[in-house]
Amino acid sequence: MSSCARPMIGIVPLFDSKLESYWMLPGYMRMIEKNGGLPVMLPLSADAGEIEEELARCDGFLFSGGQDVEPGRYGQERADACGEVCSERDCMEWALLGRVIERGIPFLGICRGLQLLNAYLGGTLIQDLGSQHPSGIEHCSPHVAAVHRNRIDPGTQMGRIMGVAELPVNSLHHQAVDRLADDLTCMALSEDGLVEGVGLADHPFGLAVQWHPELSFGRSEPNNRLAASFVAACTER
Repeated sequence: MSSCARPMIGIVPLFDSKLESYWMLPGYMRMIEKNGGLPVMLPLSADAGEIEEELARCDGFLFSGGQDVEPGRYGQERADACGEVCSERDCMEWALLGRVIERGIPFLGICRGLQLLNAYLGGTLIQDLGSQHPSGIEHCSPHVAAVHRNRIDPGTQMGRIMGVAELPVNSLHHQAVDRLADDLTCMALSEDGLVEGVGLADHPFGLAVQWHPELSFGRSEPNNRLAASFVAACTER
């Protein structure tokens, strides 16, 4: 653990291509702060030296939401309905995530973070739910309120942490897991069968969710328990 009394948790920033700027939704940082962690925003650099410094200084990492993962990363041609990608971010996260997994460092993936994890480990993605997986569930909602329900497997790490078998969730994504990577365990499913929560086998704390707990932790105790458990794992490290 770092010399700071609170665990330092590195958060991958979002990237605004129009303004050429890094930025961060406050919920990510507030969720970490509320549960005793010290959040820091990372640079989008794949430089090996910089990443080694981040690994040395941070006790855990949060892989946030954002642009679509480049389809080439999971062996597909880009479909017309695929959204904006950020090659700079793909390169940085690919390098960082690999080292985080190798060293058993706690991490939490949110939305894109789940998709990135699945792609990195050899899984594939649905590039656009509207055209490739139509259903009656609204997955790309602009609202922060819950729009559908997920089933949480009570026998999994996520189920034990969250303490509920069913969870109403917000939803802001047009991509999702297609083929789940072999090293991932499905821990949560949406009503229309999408993988919405996963865990990495044989890792101290390697969880990822498709919904956005950073927008609901303040009013949803199960979501806050997920964040608290993540920060606790970073503290123990």
